[in-house]
Amino acid sequence: MPVPQVAIVGRPNVGKSSLFNWLARRRLAIVDDYAGVTRDRMTTLIELDDRYFELIDTGGMGIVDEDNLTDEVRRQIELAINSADVILFVVDVQTGVMPLDEEVAERLRGVQRPVILVANKADQPHQDVLSQEFHRLGRGYLICVSTTQNRHREKLLELIAERLPESSEEDVEAPRMKLAIVGRRNVGKSTFVNTLAEAERMIVSEVPGTTRDSVDVLFQLDGQTFTAIDTPGLRKRKSQRTDLEFYGMHRAQRSIRRADVVLMFFDAAETISKVDKQLMGYVIENHKPVIFVVNKWDQLHGKITTDRWVHYLRNQFPTLAYAPIAFITGQTGKNVKALLNHATMLFKQSRERVSTGVLNRLIHSAVEAHQPPLYQNRRPKIYYATQVASQPPTIVLMCSEAKAFGNDYHRYLIGVLRDHLPFGEVPIRLYMQKRQRGDEQGSA
Repeated sequence: MPVPQVAIVGRPNVGKSSLFNWLARRRLAIVDDYAGVTRDRMTTLIELDDRYFELIDTGGMGIVDEDNLTDEVRRQIELAINSADVILFVVDVQTGVMPLDEEVAERLRGVQRPVILVANKADQPHQDVLSQEFHRLGRGYLICVSTTQNRHREKLLELIAERLPESSEEDVEAPRMKLAIVGRRNVGKSTFVNTLAEAERMIVSEVPGTTRDSVDVLFQLDGQTFTAIDTPGLRKRKSQRTDLEFYGMHRAQRSIRRADVVLMFFDAAETISKVDKQLMGYVIENHKPVIFVVNKWDQLHGKITTDRWVHYLRNQFPTLAYAPIAFITGQTGKNVKALLNHATMLFKQSRERVSTGVLNRLIHSAVEAHQPPLYQNRRPKIYYATQVASQPPTIVLMCSEAKAFGNDYHRYLIGVLRDHLPFGEVPIRLYMQKRQRGDEQGSA
């Protein structure tokens, strides 16, 4: 089970980033009175009653960014809302209900996850009565807090804990793998799905853009049932002029979020486009296992080697060097079974769990082989490691100082984990968490 996510949303300047820092008990997000400081999603891992959840700070909904990044800010907010298990809707007691608060409430109207209405800046108890007008927003349980006066932090955490999804053991029955089939228009996705299902379940046409919606198709391989999610083909953003095109991108993204494994399709005769990179960016953001599928390979028989395409893909997506590459002909079914078997392997990898003992021995060996660089004239320490979630495998390293471990050392540790644990071809989420004095369980 993945780490549950708790997203903080609201209009600009209601104290979202202050709330984020307050709950995390450390200054991570930039806090400023200037509206629109937070643009990208800021995330941190929080431990609560032997469970973990990921807290996500977002930009202010409705802000017009002075650097023309409004669309990107909005996209990051939407991504956080769509992936969240619990939403903290933050408002400002001192200003009362504002038009943008009502817009945020309207955006959350159709969200089927728990919402907690957090009335911030209630610095004194007598200000709690001011929060009553926010009930008319009609969203979630109302709690008054003050990040500056440290009011009701524990109560808010209790409310979050009550609304987090139940952690459960692995399914008794083997789970059904969901495959999202994504890519540009006319790369052969629907033909591939028809081949899987051995029936004309999808409209297959040489006219680009036949599939307008995501469609689930069940199929079997070696007695196991799978779900293939076929998605609309996408074109360059400048050509997205209709509502159908807008919803096509939206549904492709939703399909990626639903998927256990993503099959990213390319036409063997075409170069990689901006749309391809946008789709892959979304796959990366959602930490989904992915296989690069080079389709219509029969058309290039004897004209180009697989090595050239592999080199090309690795250059285009350097951060996905671990992702496998498959060369298929969807229309005839060539190499399709091997592709599905490989997808099954990735599904299994993403669900693997490793014992704390194995993790600690591996991290200890990694640190002995390559010490982290000095930080403020001291060698940072890793005390212990634990895996807190799967899909993707999520590992927490308790250490003396999280920010002492730079990106290079972070990549080194992920490489070690990938080389020695059953996570070789799937994304790994690695968190460095500062451990308070007295909590150490021995150091690596």
